[in-house]
Amino acid sequence: MSQGSALGGGGEFDRIRAIVAALGDDLGPIGDDTAPIPARQGTLVVSTDASVEGVHFRRAWLAPEEIGWRAAMSALSDLAAAAAVPAGLTVALSVPAGSDDALVVELMRGVGLAARTAGCRVLGGDLTGGDAIALAITVFGHAVRPMTRRGARPGDGVWVTGLQGGARAALLAWLDGRTPPHAARVAFAKPRARIEAGQWLAAQGATAMLDLSDGLGGDLQHLAAASGVGLEVDLARLPIHPSVHAEAARRGEPAPVLAATGGEDYELLVTLPPEFSAERGCEPACGSLLTRIGTVVAGSGVVMRLGGEPVAIESFRHR
Repeated sequence: MSQGSALGGGGEFDRIRAIVAALGDDLGPIGDDTAPIPARQGTLVVSTDASVEGVHFRRAWLAPEEIGWRAAMSALSDLAAAAAVPAGLTVALSVPAGSDDALVVELMRGVGLAARTAGCRVLGGDLTGGDAIALAITVFGHAVRPMTRRGARPGDGVWVTGLQGGARAALLAWLDGRTPPHAARVAFAKPRARIEAGQWLAAQGATAMLDLSDGLGGDLQHLAAASGVGLEVDLARLPIHPSVHAEAARRGEPAPVLAATGGEDYELLVTLPPEFSAERGCEPACGSLLTRIGTVVAGSGVVMRLGGEPVAIESFRHR
């Protein structure tokens, strides 16, 4: 018996049946008002993230499947920062009245593809109407030693995965009415939660970790405050997405500053013990660069420097 046959009749359930058909094996058992969370080793870790049209994206920028993918990956990125193994996710989806089934199906197809990539499935959710597209995604995972923002210690190194600023380069181009470079558009539209890297870093003795959703400038502040320490960062060390340089030159600002101001790259910011020196192992193990950009110090707050001079960088703001 197909999963769709477990549903009753009516327009809403016809729409759900279309989603069921599109998701296929990316969908867990449905037909009830609750869903079982697959059991695994460790502590259950849960996070909810919302993606709202006009705030986090515009339909002119992204295809519906990309909107679904991006919303799911932004939520799954919180599991990556906790060093958790994803167990599944639920979706509360709102679309404007009169939207056709194709929009809903493609949004959910993107969510399902993201879940599959992260090694889990869609467990259920809710459909409703609203003024704009909105996806509230709750993710569930398990971690033997859940990572948090607390735990950084003076002497630890400050590290980041991947490249910074690609999503902001795309956003700035769109806001200026330009077409972003392909690589920047991919960085914005198709981010990947660093699930494997989060687990690898935890196994290397990481002391604190979070994902870079609010931009380096903002997330450094979050980590310092939560751990009760100070952070000193050299922006010249920051690994920068190739698309940042042209955008920074267009705006007359240093590329590291533009990259550090951008949000939604969904890379990881992590502190590691001073004896850690295996950064080259991250890429073959997890497919991600790992770069040291600073040091944890006693005290409080964040000091960022470029060319030896202090630089003040604000947290990223969603449009």
